[in-house]
Amino acid sequence: MIPVYISEKYVGEIESPTEFVRKVKSERRKGNLPTELNIFYDKEFGEIKIELSKGRVQRPLIVVENGKVLLTKNTIEKLGKELSWNDLVKQGVIEYLDASEEENAFIALNENDVTEKHTHLEISPLTILGICTSLIPYSNFGSSSRLIRGSKIQKQSLGLYSSNFLLRMDTDVSILHYPQVPIVRSFTSDIYPNKSFPAGQNIVIALMSYEGYNMQDAIIINKGSIQRGLFRSTFFRPYNTEELRYAGGLKDEVAIPDKEVKGYRSEKEYKYLEEDGIIFPEAKVDENDVLIGKISPPRFLGELEEFSIAANVRRESSTSVKQGESGVIDFVVISENEAGNRLVQLRMREQRMPELGDKFASRHGQKGVIGMVVPEENIPYSTNGIKPDIIFSPHSIPGRMTVSHIIEILGGKVGALSGKTIDGTTFDSTPEEELRKELLELGFREDGTEVMYNGMTGERFKTRIFIGNMYYLKLKYMVKNKLQTRASGKVQLLTRQPVEGKARGGGLRLGEMEKDCLVGHGASLLLKERFDSDKAIIYVCESCGMLGMYDYFKNKKKCSKCGSNVEITPIELSYAFKLLVDELKSLGINSKLNLEEKY
Repeated sequence: MIPVYISEKYVGEIESPTEFVRKVKSERRKGNLPTELNIFYDKEFGEIKIELSKGRVQRPLIVVENGKVLLTKNTIEKLGKELSWNDLVKQGVIEYLDASEEENAFIALNENDVTEKHTHLEISPLTILGICTSLIPYSNFGSSSRLIRGSKIQKQSLGLYSSNFLLRMDTDVSILHYPQVPIVRSFTSDIYPNKSFPAGQNIVIALMSYEGYNMQDAIIINKGSIQRGLFRSTFFRPYNTEELRYAGGLKDEVAIPDKEVKGYRSEKEYKYLEEDGIIFPEAKVDENDVLIGKISPPRFLGELEEFSIAANVRRESSTSVKQGESGVIDFVVISENEAGNRLVQLRMREQRMPELGDKFASRHGQKGVIGMVVPEENIPYSTNGIKPDIIFSPHSIPGRMTVSHIIEILGGKVGALSGKTIDGTTFDSTPEEELRKELLELGFREDGTEVMYNGMTGERFKTRIFIGNMYYLKLKYMVKNKLQTRASGKVQLLTRQPVEGKARGGGLRLGEMEKDCLVGHGASLLLKERFDSDKAIIYVCESCGMLGMYDYFKNKKKCSKCGSNVEITPIELSYAFKLLVDELKSLGINSKLNLEEKY
C-alpha cells in the first residue's frame, strides 16, 4: 500500500500507484481537475505527493502521448484565430508542471527527438534558459559557466533602470548616457522590454595584444571614443536628515549652526547653506562640504541640568558629503515623514567617464577592467581607417571557450554594414555560414579579419586582426566607488588597532600574503611601518617574565609579583599581543616573556 499526501497532509493509501497517477493526469487533461494540481510518485520513498499549495513555480509543456505530439500543425495554424492559449490548456494539449512532477517526466528538446518513452516536448528549446540567459546571443556556442556569469553581468550593467529616475531617491544608482539596443539580439528581447530599458552600447572591438596592457582580463579603451561620449554615465547619491524629537520637549533643528555650538566646523564648510540651513540645487560640492546644517540637543541630560549652562550647549550634527565624493546637487525635497517630523532629502549627481580600473563586460561573461586609455592617434587602424573603441585580449577566448563572443562580433559586423539587426536566438539563430557569406558579399573577408596598421609607427601588422562590432556593457563597479585611503585615524577601543570599513575611515588590512609580497619585492622595511599600527611600550619583569607596571606619578617601575627591587625593562610590542597575554591570564594560563639583548 502506497500512502498519498495532498499538500503534505496524509489522506489515505492506494494499491496501484502507476495507474492512480495516470488516472489523475488524464482527469486533469480533460479539465475535471484544476490545472494547478501536480502529482509526483516518489519511488524511492514509496509515496505519492499531490501539490495544490501556493507559491510553486509551474512551466508549460506540450503533452506527448505514445510518441505523438498533441500540438499538430493544424492546431498551430488555428492559434490566434479560432483557438487561444487557454483553449490549448483546457484541451490537455499543454499542461503546467512544477519541479516535483518534472521528476517523473521525460522531456524532449526538439520534435525530431520525440520517442515512445517521451512524455512531454519543450515549446521551444530556448525555454530551458531564464530571461537573462536567453538574452545572450548564440549562447548554445558558449560554456555553461560563462552563461551563468553572463546572466549575472547583465543584472549589474548600467542603463536606464527606470524612466522616472529623476523623481526617485534611490541609493547608489547610475544612468548610462545614450544607451543603445544591441545589433545582435535574441528573440527574448522582443518579449522582455529590452528596447525601453537598454543597458549597453554597440562598439567596435579588435582582438589583439597591445603593449601588454591588456594582459589577463584587462581591456584597452580608445581615449577618442571616451571624449565622444562612449560609456559616460551619471552616478546618483541620496542624502537625508530628519528633525528628531527627544524627551523633555527637545528636538533637532535644521539651520546654519552658530559658533557657540559644540563641534562647530569652519565657515568654509557651511558656505553653500542658505538661510534655512539647506544647500541650494546645482551647487558644486566637494568632500566634507555641509549639505544640510543641523543642531541637536546635548546627548545626555541629568535631572538638575535643565537650568544649567551645560544644558544649553547644543551639538553640531550636520550632513556632509562623504569622503572621496564630489558632484552637483541635483534635487532637494522638504517634507514630513509618518511620525510628523520634518524630513530633508537631497540627491547629488556626478558625471563619470570611463577611467583606469572601471569594469566592463560583454554578454558572454567576458568581464575585465580598463588597463590603459590610449590616445586616438596611437590606436591601430584598419585599411578603411576604422579604429576600435576597445582592444580585447585574444588569450581570453580559448581557455574559456566563449565561441559565442566571436560569432557576435561577426554578426555585429554584418548587422552594422547592412543596417539590420541579426537574430542571435539560442538554438534558432542566423547560421555562421550565412554571416560569412553576407560579409563576403559586402566586400570584407569572410572570417572577420582585416589588415591593420600600427598607430604609432604606421607599419602593417604581420598578421590579420579580427575586428567587428559588439554589444558591450559598463558595469556598476567603478573604481571611484572602491578607492579607499587613510592616514592615522580611528582605532578600536579593545585592540587599539584601526577600525574596519571604508565608510568609517578604516584601515586596509595587510595579511600574511601581502606581507610575503612585500618581502618578495625586497621592501621588508615597509613592514616596520605597516605592522606597528597598535605599537605599545610594555614593561616586563626580567626575573619572573610577567608584565610589570610603571607609575608615572612616582616615576617607579614595579612588578605585581616580585615588587620594585627587580630589573623591569620597557619593550616595544603589539598591543594585540599584550591583550592576548591578559586574556590567557584570565583563563588561568601564565605566559612568561624571556628577554634577550638585541644586538
